Amino acid sequence: MLKRSLSIAGHRTSIALELEFWDGLEALAAHRQLPLTALIREIDETRQSANLSSSLRIAVLEFYRSGGKN
Repeated sequence: MLKRSLSIAGHRTSIALELEFWDGLEALAAHRQLPLTALIREIDETRQSANLSSSLRIAVLEFYRSGGKN
């Protein structure tokens, strides 16, 4: 697990994810031409789950399931 501290929507938060999921989020952010923090903020604002880390993992999974097209 790798923990990163970020500012999301004006507040500091720490997110712990496996390195592979951080790599996937960075790939998704690059694909969408967004800074990583903007992507995480967007996922945070639209998530269905109460857990941000789970929502981030699901976003990476969906990105790779779509062949990197979402």
